[in-house]
Amino acid sequence: MGCAGFTCSKHSLCALNILYVMVSLLMIGIAAWGKWFGLVSSFQVVGGVIGVGVFLFFVALVGLIGAVKHHQVLLFFYMIILFMVFIVQFSVSSACLAINKDQQEHLLEVGWNNSYSTQRDVEKSLNCCGFYHVENNGTCDAACFPNHSCSPCAEQIQEHAEEVLRFVGGIGLFFSFTEILGVWLTYRYRNQKDPRANPSAFL
Repeated sequence: MGCAGFTCSKHSLCALNILYVMVSLLMIGIAAWGKWFGLVSSFQVVGGVIGVGVFLFFVALVGLIGAVKHHQVLLFFYMIILFMVFIVQFSVSSACLAINKDQQEHLLEVGWNNSYSTQRDVEKSLNCCGFYHVENNGTCDAACFPNHSCSPCAEQIQEHAEEVLRFVGGIGLFFSFTEILGVWLTYRYRNQKDPRANPSAFL
């Protein structure tokens, strides 16, 4: 029974960390692909996504090595880091789902004004110009601009942002529960004795 429980915990923890490795590589790959093909010109956005992906990859790697070797120290640090990630991710996901329209509009306007490269990306992809007003004497990368038929971006951004926030909040909540499952599995696995260990080896 003890052997079956130990093996089950080990395999579950390995499977969870393999999932995290796959998600992290997917994040890095999508961010690099978007930058390479010019879909996103903002280096901060791409760098942020790649940074999160690399962090998740190393955390998952620590968990995977700790699970395979039943390494007490690695498992302890993995458990602490995963719990902290859970707290941050759960808070951010809840905030994404709870944010109201006025707060959303304010954050979007701040983000718009702070990043010229983001403005260009949005204007090009949504075919709009300006946030609240179209400046015909200014510059804009949208296809509608030469014909002076562009509309402001604010309304379109808000529609997309609401969908994105719900999606991100939902995905974040889902993964936060997998993280608390990982913390519980790690705690359980650390306290289980390896049935293959030879006690006389330590004498």
